[in-house]
Amino acid sequence: MSDDKKNTGSPDRDRINVHEDYELQYWTKALDVSADELRAAVEAVGPTAAAVREHLRK
Repeated sequence: MSDDKKNTGSPDRDRINVHEDYELQYWTKALDVSADELRAAVEAVGPTAAAVREHLRK
């Protein structure tokens, strides 16, 4: 499934796609983590932003 850049509604904003450079840049800045830390967090808990935030707080 491809990332539809025209569909920017809530489901798209609530998920982190580490395979898209612009999302990787946005989320690393928003969460103040490195790209490797973000990838590891997504691998551990899945792509939902809420789960990744919770995981990174630990």
